[in-house]
Amino acid sequence: MEFKKAHFVTGAPSLDVCPDAYYPEICLAGRSNVGKSSLINALVNHKGLARTSNTPGKTQQMNYYLVDDKAYLVDLPGFGYAKVSKKERERWGRDIREYLLERTTLRLVVHLVDIRHKPSKLDEEFFYWLGANRLPFIVVLSKGDKISRNKRQQSKARVKRILDEMNIEVPIVISSVKEDIGTSEVKDLISEFVS
Repeated sequence: MEFKKAHFVTGAPSLDVCPDAYYPEICLAGRSNVGKSSLINALVNHKGLARTSNTPGKTQQMNYYLVDDKAYLVDLPGFGYAKVSKKERERWGRDIREYLLERTTLRLVVHLVDIRHKPSKLDEEFFYWLGANRLPFIVVLSKGDKISRNKRQQSKARVKRILDEMNIEVPIVISSVKEDIGTSEVKDLISEFVS
């Protein structure tokens, strides 16, 4: 894939209103405010395509972006925080699990984790769940510009240890949208799963 052109297609609150299962899909998942929208914008070099916000929990549906008329990037609602009712959060959780398990065109999950913090319990549970359900995924450690190079490597090693303990081996990419670190590596990995 060339990541040359992209446009917003639709926001789907549940699986039954997702676009027809035609193009391969790459979804971005992770806690709220971890940088999913920023990464989408960086991948397609289009600053305002996916709306970014400093308010956690802004993405409340599965946002579909068609890239190069070849594949969808799907921005999932962030987990773990949102100023909505517990009932609504549980519904999102159900909808996302259903999407991840039943979407036939899903090729890869890009799980973002903020590099400045150790993976949360929710992150670790998600690693395990993805592994147990044999869903292909990569881990992107976002916001790499916020810490020193040495700390980045420590953070990557910590995530690798956690995954090793779960007997999971997946690519771990350090990323910074601001400093354009890791973007081309993520593009390469996505391209492998789309072709």
